[in-house]
Formats: sequence, C-alpha cells, structure tokens
Amino acid sequence: MTKVLYPGSFDPITKGHMNIVWQASNLFDEVIIAVMQNPLKKTGFFTLKERMEIIKELYQKVNNVKIICASGATADVALLYECKAIIRGLRSLSDYDYEVQLQQMNKEISNNKINTICLFADKEYQFISSSMVKEVFNLDKNISRYVDKIVEEKMLKKQRSLIK
Repeated sequence: MTKVLYPGSFDPITKGHMNIVWQASNLFDEVIIAVMQNPLKKTGFFTLKERMEIIKELYQKVNNVKIICASGATADVALLYECKAIIRGLRSLSDYDYEVQLQQMNKEISNNKINTICLFADKEYQFISSSMVKEVFNLDKNISRYVDKIVEEKMLKKQRSLIK
C-alpha cells in the first residue's frame, strides 16, 4: 500500500488544496492530510480542531483519504505514518524555489527515506491561497469560487460568532 502525506495548515482548505487531494487520491492508495500549525503564524482563522472537523466533513465519503492533526517535522510525521512521500502543491515559480529547499531538508531529516512529489493544481485553482481567501473574505467579498460551500458556511458562521 502506497501512502503519501499532504501536510499544510489548511486555514482554510481551498479548492486548490482539494484539487491536489483529488489528484493524489487517484495516484496513491492512501492520502493522509496532516493538518498542522504553521509556526510562523501566531493565530489562524480556524483552530486546528475546527480545521480537522471541516476537512473530515469534506472527505467523509472518500475511502482513501485520512485526516490527522500533527506537529513537528513533516518528515518525521511522514515516517511515523509509513508514508513513501510528501505531497506538495505548486502554484507558481516562487512556490517552486521554496519547495526545492523544503524537499531537500525533508530528505535530509529523514535520512533519504522520504521523497517529495509536487503536483500542480488545475489552472483555475493555481492563484488561490488560504491567505488570499481570508483577505477577500475579510473584505466581505464572495469566496465561493475559492472554497467549498461547507468551508464558506463555516467561515460565515465563525465570523457571525466573533461579531457577537
């Protein structure tokens, strides 16, 4: 069984992320989505628990997608879950430069046991990022092109609860 790890903060999970999961789930026996806290960002829109719940709801009927919450080095998480590789999504050339560095570090940390596989989101999703979605959302603009309906509803619900 070939398992791969798809790590990210997924705050929120976008249609671009979902496109990468769809591609990976058609290539590998199991895709493990690792919801992780980005140590460079102090707070997120959703808590880790909320992100996990949303992603579990999105993939409840997909048999070969598993969702976990993880921390620490991504390579260590991949080894812990017996993954053969780490999946990363690419949007642009600037992503590529960062991903090359990350892949080299993960390979080094894992003693050459973990490879990185980069997948390109379909063209209609290549410009989407979680940061951009949050920015557009905070400007009270429609985000339905960028996130699943479930995600949009959860964001609206959270926004209403924060206003109260």
